This record gives sequence, C-alpha cells and structure tokens, in this order.
Amino acid sequence: MTAHDAHKAGEAEGEQLAWDFDAPDQEAGNTPATGTQGIPVAADEGVRKYAPGSVQWIVALRADDEDALRLDRLDVSVMDADAAARLWAKVAAWVESDQVAYYIDDSPVSSDAAYDARMRCLQRLEAAFPSLDSPQSPTHRVGGAFSNDFVSVRHPSRMMSLDDVFSIEELHDWYNGVREDLEWPEDKPLPMTCEVKIDGLALNLIYRNGVLEQGLTRGDGVVGEDITMNVRTISTIPQNLAGPASDIPEFVEIRGEVFMRWDDFHALNERNEDEGHAPFANPRNAAAGSLRQKDPRITATRRLSFYAHGLGTLRWGEGNAHQGHDQVDDQSQAYDLYKKWGIPVSPHNREVTDFSQILDMIDYYGEHRGDIEHALDGIVVKVDDLALQRRLGATSRAPRWAIAYKYPPEEVNTELLNIIVQVGRTGRVTPVAVLKPVYVAGSTVARTTLHNPFEVKRKGILIGDTVVVRKAGDVIPELVGPVLERRKGREDQLHEFVMPTRCPSCGAVLAPAKEGDKDIRCPNVESCPAQLTERIINLGSRKAFDIEHLGDQSAIALTNPEENRPDSVASYDPYRTEIDVKPGQEPEPYEPVEGLQLPPMQTPVLSSEAGLFGLDADMLRDVQVWREAPIIEVREQTDENGKKRKIRRRIGGSGLWHQVPAFWTTPTNAKAATSGKAIEQANARGDDLESYPGYAVPRDAHVVRELTRTLRDGTVARQPVYVRPMENTYKLLEEINKAKQADLWRVLVALSIRRLGPPTARTIADHFGSLDAIEHASVDDLTEIGGIGEEIASSVVDWFAKSREPEDWRGKILAAWKAAGVGQVERENTEPQTLAGMTVVVTGSLEDFSRESAKEAIVSHGGKAAGSVSKKTTYVVVGENPGSKATKAEELGLPILDETQFRRLLDTGDPGAPAAQLGAAQPQLTD
Repeated sequence: MTAHDAHKAGEAEGEQLAWDFDAPDQEAGNTPATGTQGIPVAADEGVRKYAPGSVQWIVALRADDEDALRLDRLDVSVMDADAAARLWAKVAAWVESDQVAYYIDDSPVSSDAAYDARMRCLQRLEAAFPSLDSPQSPTHRVGGAFSNDFVSVRHPSRMMSLDDVFSIEELHDWYNGVREDLEWPEDKPLPMTCEVKIDGLALNLIYRNGVLEQGLTRGDGVVGEDITMNVRTISTIPQNLAGPASDIPEFVEIRGEVFMRWDDFHALNERNEDEGHAPFANPRNAAAGSLRQKDPRITATRRLSFYAHGLGTLRWGEGNAHQGHDQVDDQSQAYDLYKKWGIPVSPHNREVTDFSQILDMIDYYGEHRGDIEHALDGIVVKVDDLALQRRLGATSRAPRWAIAYKYPPEEVNTELLNIIVQVGRTGRVTPVAVLKPVYVAGSTVARTTLHNPFEVKRKGILIGDTVVVRKAGDVIPELVGPVLERRKGREDQLHEFVMPTRCPSCGAVLAPAKEGDKDIRCPNVESCPAQLTERIINLGSRKAFDIEHLGDQSAIALTNPEENRPDSVASYDPYRTEIDVKPGQEPEPYEPVEGLQLPPMQTPVLSSEAGLFGLDADMLRDVQVWREAPIIEVREQTDENGKKRKIRRRIGGSGLWHQVPAFWTTPTNAKAATSGKAIEQANARGDDLESYPGYAVPRDAHVVRELTRTLRDGTVARQPVYVRPMENTYKLLEEINKAKQADLWRVLVALSIRRLGPPTARTIADHFGSLDAIEHASVDDLTEIGGIGEEIASSVVDWFAKSREPEDWRGKILAAWKAAGVGQVERENTEPQTLAGMTVVVTGSLEDFSRESAKEAIVSHGGKAAGSVSKKTTYVVVGENPGSKATKAEELGLPILDETQFRRLLDTGDPGAPAAQLGAAQPQLTD
C-alpha cells in the first residue's frame, strides 16, 4: 500500500499515523510541541531520549540525514505491528516525496545516503511484516511518477532499476547467490561485466529501421516521458544507426545514461555566474535540468553526453540474416554492436571472470573517482551471457543478474550550524562553515572553508540552511550550496553571514592588503596572537635558527594547542584513537556518552618569541594537542600458504577529535624491580628505587597516580603510574639551546623583520658584525652597503626603533634573547671572497652540499646565491635531477658547472673550463 493508503487504513481503525504528528512548526524545530494522543515531539533532543523503535521515537524522527542513518541501526524484528506500521507510513511518505523531488522536479531535497537508508528501512519492514508489502509500495517503484509537462509513453519493454549494495560483504553474497542459482561449478570462470555507475539520468532510445524514433525518460519503468526533441540535440546520440543494412535491426531499444561531463559542467556554471544565474549544485542536477527543458534550443546549449549500458527489445525483421538473438549472446557483444552503430559506450567497462577482478575494479575507481570524465557513484556488475540473464530472471523492480555496488556518497546534505572566521598564519581572515557532522566519501566532515565573504554571497548560503557538502576522495570538503526547498517554512530561522570588521584574535580593524583584494586580512602582523605560530615556524626554519623538531606541529603545540578544538561534544570522542571498519563499511554514527564535556581551554606555553629560550621540560608537561581519529579499513587477506593476515589502510578522517600529549608520554605503569638484575639495571639508569619499593621510576618521571598491587607474599605495594618527557622533547630543547650560538644573520631572520630575508640579513651582519651595531644603525648607514635599498633599510631601522619603546613586544623579545646570549656571538668571515661580483644558481641535488649549505658557501665566498636563471647569472651549478633552470641555462648559453667545478670555483674563483664548453656529457634534464 502507498503512504496514502496506509493513512486511510489508519483512519478506518480510528487511529492517526505517525507522520501527521509532524506539524510544520515542529518539523522546523520549535519546542515544546505535542502531537495527537498527547505524545510529546522531542524537538531539541530528537530521538535520543526515546527507545529506538518506540512510538515516541518514531514521532521524533526528522527528515534529515542524521535520523535517516539511524534507521540502519534499528532492529525491526523486535517491533510490534503497530509501531512497524507507523514507521513504515512515515518513512514511505518521505521516500515518495524524495522520488517526486528527484525524478519530477529535478530538485532533490535529500541526499543519496538518506534516501538509500530510508529505502532499506522500508525493505526490512516489509520483510518482517508482509502485510506492509504491496505492489504499490515505494520499494517496488522504479523512480518516481512522471511529469505531465511531456507526453506520456509506455515503454515497449519495462525499464528496470538495479538493486544496490553498500558493502563488499553484501556484494560477495550476491555473487555467491548468482553462482548457486546457476549451479555454476566453483572452478569455472563466470563471465561478467563491470561498469562504472554514471550519476546521470536513465534514457530509453527507440530506433526503428535504424532511425531514432523516440527518446523516453525512465519514469516509473512502465511509462516514461517523450523528450525526443531534446534528445535529438545531444550530439553523441546518432539520428541514424551506422553500418551496413544487414546489421541494422527493424526495432531496438537502447538503454543508457544521459550525463554532463565535468568540463562541460564547470563551463556551464561559469557561464551561469557571468549571467547572474545560480550555479548548479552537481552535474546530475545540471543534466536533469537541461534534458527536460521546454525549449530544445536551451538543451542544445548544455553539451549533454550519453553512454549506452543496456538492451531492451531487439527485432531484426523477417529475412534479416541476424533474425533472432543468435548474434547477440551476451552483454559485451551488444556493446560491440553499439559501437558498429555509432552508439557511444563507456570506455571504462571491463570484462571479468572472478570476484577478485570485481574488487580490482571497485578499488581502482574508488581511488580515481575524480579522474574520469563524469561523476560516478558506484560500480555495476552484470552477468554477461544473455541466456544466463534470462535464467536468473528479475524481481518486480530489478534484475537478479545485475547489482550496483555504491561507494560512500561524495555528496550529502547536512545543516549549516554557523559560519565563523579564523585568522591564518599570514593574517588572512577566512570564513569557515561549521556543519552538523556528516559522513561523506570516507570521512566525517564538521567544518569546511568558504574562502572569503564574496564566496559566501556567491553561493547564496544562509546560516541554518540545509546545505550540500561534496568531498571527492582526499580533496578538501566543499560546501556546494543550499538546498532551497528546505527553506520553506523555516525562513525565520535563517540569517545571513556578516563578516566581522575586527580581528577575532587581536581586535585590529580588518581590511584587504591592497585595494581590490577579495581576501580580508588582519594588518596587525606583529602582535596578533593568531599569527604568532607563523613567526615561531619562521624562526625554527632552516633559513633562521634551524631548530630541528620545531616544525609546524611543535609550533602549534607551543602557541595554539587548542587548534582543531571541536565546537561541541558531538565531535569529541576521548575514548577512541582510531575507528576500524570492514571493506565497504561505514562507521556507526557517533553519539557522545551522557554527561560528556569538553576539557577546559589551555593557556599556550608561548605568548611571544621572548619565552623561547626559557623553555624547559616541566613547562611542557601538560600541553595537549587535538588529533582526529582516523578511519582504518581492515581487510583480511590469505597468502599463498593459506595463512590469514589483516591489512590495515587509512581511508579518511572520522571527524571525531581527542587530545594527546604533545611533549610528554602517555601514562605508563612502572616496571617491577625486585630481581638483582633488574635492580642493577635500574641503578645504572639512575632510576628512583626508594620512593616506591619494588618498582623503578625514571629520574625524569612525574608520577600521576598510584595503583595498589597485592604481591605473592601477601604484602600490598604501591605501583606508580608516571609520565616523562619524550625523546624528541629533549632533542628540541637541546636544539633551542644550540640556537643561542647561531650566526648573527640567522638572528636577524628569526626576528621576523619585514622584507628582511637571509641574503640581505647576511650582508648586513657581515658589514656591522654585532647586534648592538645593527640596532643603532641609521637608514643612511644601511643604504651605504651595496645591495641594500631604502625600503629594506627603513624596515630594519623601524623595527629596532620600536623595540626601544616601553612595553613594545619587539623590545621584550630582544631583551630576553640577549639575556639568553642570543646574537652575542661575533664571527668574522675568514673565507676568501673568491666569488665577489658573481651570481651563482644551484639546481638539482649535490653530493656534498644541501641546498642551504650550497647557498651559504656561495654567500660566504662573496657571491650572490640566486634562485632563478637570467642573463646576469655568472654560473649555473647542475646536480642530479635538475629542474627547468638547467634547461634555461642551456637556452641562454650560460656556463654550466658540475659539483667538482663548483668546489674549484669556491676555492679559487675559477672553475676551469665549464662542462658545457668542454662538450662533456650533461646530466639528463627533467622538469
């Protein structure tokens, strides 16, 4: 029965069905609300407060992705008939609405994931309660009804849909079932085809005597819409079948998919934006809107494509040499015939003979979904032999000889909870969408960037919208746009995003860096806390102090340990560091335990570069950083010896976060030290054996708690649990201590003086010789040095002048560093100035020089280490695997040196005859 029939049946029994409880204000989320029979509608807490499958739970279900996915976890076998009928009626109504929106209005309001979950729920209910099953159920309908905007036409033969599976286990069960139904021998290959599942619109092409007669949409599988005029505008669909007359049938139905190629889709959206029209959310919507235009001239401008993937009725005609089906015995032969006729067939089809080859196809296109010409959402597997297809038969809606394995959805719908802004490390202020966490393409997405306020306006997004989120593989998630249909009745809950005028970190007035820029920036580069991390990364880099272990992650831990902090407990899971799933399986939706709260905010260890050289291990003990739990696919594999082993592969992020120590270990139980050997080893390490008799505690450990242990002799002992600094923490502190002796030019770079890079810093340091001298230099003093312009000179003088102002952040850094001995080491450059006046470029890998050390060698010998090749370049040093710089050097006829000649140049100023002039073999050049 349909949802309408179920409703009438409920009225006949004096009972109102569940979907009628959801009045518009309740669906919109207003509270409190009470439904018929006094059942409360849980608008704020949703279904969580009710027992799954109960009447209250059914009433509280919402038409969103989160609640749709809850249906997958519901055990319908424990429900009573009344609750099952209520749930069936509610879900069936949603499915019918989805079908109308998808197939008729071409404006879907639900994601594929939500629709599939609801359809699976109906199928399980009908299996458990057969009275709910009828020919009119949405589970037996192929697509939705058809629009009256086009003429209705009955298909010569029924167009069937495909059953879907969502896991490798389900696919394997289907595969084994096919072999069993056919009684196919285990050692005999079963010919099948694997095809990519195009995310487009099904089309039935009818050719009579080789001439295109009609193009029909699938409709409900029995009756479709006549869109022939629009189909004729698709250039890849021939008006007449090609080939000799003996190969042309009297009548044939060719089934396939209309789609829009990615390049055509992007071009269409660019054109729409230029003309002030809203962009399409995805290629499927663009193709649907284009194919069903009233004016075929509009369809003709949309560049639609078509691939054939099925065969309906085929009649060769009397007297034709191919009369009957003898010449088309299998699916792949039909495709060969299509190619003869000029009908396009997907180039991605494969013929396979066993399950491992099917998995190869699934794995390959799972990794290359974005690399082919069109959108795809799965792999279709078909028995190739048509006679075997007929033996297997079909259900009321789908063939038993074919199945569609669906990848995790690349597009889902979720709620846009808020738009916040974050300050980047260079001062760029970026709007970020805060989403209700949703699983898409292998990971859970809770946030995505919106780039700039102009992008927010262009997409037409309102806070509170239901939005489409797309994620292809490892690509950064994108918020595509709003689902406009979901705004109806909720307009008062939506509002526009307003870009703040002040930096959320330091309060400075935000502005573009220069007129015309779309990006908004915080101009307070020096003292904005959000930008401190960038400066710490800069001073730890090779071009400055060269502090090993002070990379991006350590800098974040020191300056902003709350980066990636979840917005709520909905994304906080402190108990799992990774989530294991089987192949093709999705993780269970996460629900935090009752009473869970986010940990308190941390105060960063460093609020300025001034504290860098005062760091010690104890200061770092409590620093925690946020890490996302990865989703790990665990696949069991049997080797040639029959031994099973588990293969683990990271397939994405879960969107769930937890804290881990940044610089100290996790809590560790102290080891027992009762034997003579254990005691001797503990003493050798300097462990503490007295505080906790019978246990060894490392001398640098901090005991966080004690465990009570009863020993064999009945005595009770206290076993300490401790944390201690990680080895890399000690190495980091050692490197920071070594940096106190850094060359003067490195200190200048580490101070983050605007426009001052390593080459200029080295020139200034070599000229003045001490930090005090540079600190008191004037603009004239600096510009007298060759290569120092007024702009750089002014920047240096301005930095040190401000450092002398009371309480200025620069002065605090300078004072703290000087107190630590930084910049006090004076080194005279004793290297011979053999490269004075020369400009040298190094490209490729050298055996005895790193890129930085090669540059240092050039500068210390009086030369200029350039990053690009020009006519002013004196020499180009070429190592292994050089880049395009070597090619350009050859084009300009510049002298090319190998590493031996480079060393000779440093020593004497004369490399001897350059390799290019000697005609010596040159290294192979690659870009």
